[in-house]
Amino acid sequence: MTIEVSLIQLRTPASQAEALRQAEPLVREAASRGAQLILTPEGSNILQRNRSRLFEVLAPMESDVAVGGYRALAAELNVWILIGSAMVLRPDGKAANRSILVDPKGDVAATYDKLHMFDVDLPTGERHRESAVYEPGAAAVVAQAAGASLGLTICYDLRFPALHRALACAGAQILTTPAAFTRPTGRAHWEVLLRARAIETGSFMLAPAQGGTHEDGRETWGHSLVVGPWGEVLAHADHDEPCVLSATLDLAHVDKARSAIPVLENARAFTGP
Repeated sequence: MTIEVSLIQLRTPASQAEALRQAEPLVREAASRGAQLILTPEGSNILQRNRSRLFEVLAPMESDVAVGGYRALAAELNVWILIGSAMVLRPDGKAANRSILVDPKGDVAATYDKLHMFDVDLPTGERHRESAVYEPGAAAVVAQAAGASLGLTICYDLRFPALHRALACAGAQILTTPAAFTRPTGRAHWEVLLRARAIETGSFMLAPAQGGTHEDGRETWGHSLVVGPWGEVLAHADHDEPCVLSATLDLAHVDKARSAIPVLENARAFTGP
C-alpha cells in the first residue's frame, strides 16, 4: 500500500489568524498534488516566546482560529491533516503544545500533548525553558490515518529513542516529528537524529519544520525531511523558506526493514549497571 504525503514548512507568525493565512495556500497546494495526508510543523497556529503575550491570545483548541481553519480545510479538501502542533489553552488555565490529527470530515481524530519539555542551556548562550509555559503530556499516542498507523511526537521528543521504540512496538509504521528546531541544534543534529530513529525502528519519519527568523525573534532551522525505514532520505527541503515537500510512502518497506534487521523483536530486558 502506498500513501501520498506532503509536509508543509512554515515561518509561523505571532497570531493565529496570520498563521492560518500563511499556511492555507500551502495546504491547498499540497492537496492539489494529491496528498492524502498533510502535515504541518510544531507551533502551526502561533509562535510567541514571550509568556505574557502568549497567554493574552492563547485559546482553547476548540475555539482557536487557526485550528478551526485547518479543520475546515481538511473537510473541504477531503484530506487528513496533522496539525503538527498548536499552542492551546487547557481547561485548567495552563498551556499545551498539542498535535491534532484531523480527519477528512474535519473532525479531530486524535491528539497528543508533547511529552518532553525543551529545558536547555545551549553552548551558544541560548536558554530555553518550555516547562515554564507548557504542561507536558503523559501518554504516547498511535492513531490511524489514510490507511496507516501514525506514532505522534513533537520536536524535542526526537531525542528520546525509547518513545519511538514504544510507538513502533505499538504498531506505528510512520513516526511524525513536527518541529521548530533552533538553528544551532538543527545544523548539528536534525538529520542525523531523524535517520537514527528511522533505522532503530524501521519506520518512516515525517518531519515538517519551522524555518527562518520569526516575529518573536526566534530563529529556526527548516530543512523538513522525509526519511524511509532503512534510513534513506526520500525528500528534503534544503532551505528554511515556507514550502511544500511531497513524497510517496510504500508501507511494505516498513515490514521489509523490520524483517531484515528485527531490532524490535530482538531487544532484551537487562539489569542496570
